[in-house]
Amino acid sequence: MNVLRIPSEHRRLTLALATTAALAMTLAACSLGPNGEPPAMPSPAHYGQTALPEQTAAAGGVAQRFDVGAQPVPQWWHLYRSAQLDALVDEGLKHSPTLAATEKSLAGAREQLRAQIGASLLPTLDASGQATRERALGIPEAGPPTVRYNVFVGQLEAHYTFDLFGAVRYANAAVHARVDVQAFELDAARRALAANIVTTAINAAALDDEVGATRRLIVLARQTAQEDARRYALGAVSHAQALASQQNAFDLEASLPALRQQRQAARHALAVLIGRSPDAVPDIPPLASLTLPEHVPVVVPSSLLHTRPDIAAAEASLKAAAAEVGVATAQLFPSLSLTASMGQGGFSWPVALSGAGALWSIGGSLTQPLFHGGALLAQRRAAIDFYDAAADQYKATVLSAFQNVADTLAALESDAQASAAANASADAARQAFDETAARGKLGAVADSAVRASEQQYWNEQLSAIRSAGRRLSDTAVLYQAMGTPQQAQ
Repeated sequence: MNVLRIPSEHRRLTLALATTAALAMTLAACSLGPNGEPPAMPSPAHYGQTALPEQTAAAGGVAQRFDVGAQPVPQWWHLYRSAQLDALVDEGLKHSPTLAATEKSLAGAREQLRAQIGASLLPTLDASGQATRERALGIPEAGPPTVRYNVFVGQLEAHYTFDLFGAVRYANAAVHARVDVQAFELDAARRALAANIVTTAINAAALDDEVGATRRLIVLARQTAQEDARRYALGAVSHAQALASQQNAFDLEASLPALRQQRQAARHALAVLIGRSPDAVPDIPPLASLTLPEHVPVVVPSSLLHTRPDIAAAEASLKAAAAEVGVATAQLFPSLSLTASMGQGGFSWPVALSGAGALWSIGGSLTQPLFHGGALLAQRRAAIDFYDAAADQYKATVLSAFQNVADTLAALESDAQASAAANASADAARQAFDETAARGKLGAVADSAVRASEQQYWNEQLSAIRSAGRRLSDTAVLYQAMGTPQQAQ
């Protein structure tokens, strides 16, 4: 086969096109869109209206200490020191279908990014082969009425569009930022799933204790109602008191089904969170087996911008919007494409494979948009508006994160105070019941007084159970609110 030679005029054309492309790329070095840096945000000295105390009030023997400036804890649920709780979170992170779907979507988005980069930044090279048998009409009075012939062609075709003004670069940057958004959303989904599993397990455990306390109150109320009914029959108490005792027992019995339904719903929700069906409810760790973490990290407001996945996702969305402004701007400028092909062809195999069958072509096209009915300018204005909206959304996300942390910190302090009061009241009621029960054994007080004292204790114990559950749950919410350690981003 003869060596393919390109005439000098085509070499001059190629050189001119390459020079034009180099000049255009030099002119395109300046940015056509905003840099995507997030707007400046306030850095308050503390999150809430008042300064954060060093620690909460002591309740249940624990005063939680706020470690200001500490980094978030990656696997914070281990601080509850419950192997059952750890197992629930681990199972959820491994088997949650919602989390798995988010991971697969992120993997697909990354592959699409690789495909777009490969297709847009590198030249395309395709090989084609063709072998056909054709029948065509002949020229009247110049030969046979029909002509039959074979065509054999084999070619390599190359195409490349120069990214003169960065349209492709900006488009790739926008897609890359959108992938980053999904990555941060996956991180947020993991942390939210862990927090939901922990808080749901705590709620279910607290409801277990509430059901147990309510059952005991029902037993006591029934005994009181039965005794008052007997005493009414003897004329020792009024009919109104006997009816009031019955009403109290019935009210307590009416509250139990709702508590059981809440407990069942919490268990069903927990099963689904860890990737099981509701009929495969897992074992719930008892509320008393959970240890309240004594140290909670409090990231300073300026650092929270870099630890919260939702803020990082908002920043990535802002970068994507900035890149899309660049894409819309670059579309107003010229675009340059080069195409080239070479191969062999002929009407028979010997000719197609000989030097006489050499085929080649080279060419370039330069396109400058002139009139598109205002569409290109409208697209650019729309991109700028979307960028401004993304900047405002970033600000809203940061302020919402500050509020989330401030509310949770305030809740922890409030929970500690409420739990301390509830525990003190329950302890006093317990002491009163113990003393009354001891006197009852000696016959110093009636059985009704012993039951009344025990009822008072269990009512106070219900408040203590609810306060303890809220304190454990709000601690989990604060750990989630702190975000992800910076080295793990």
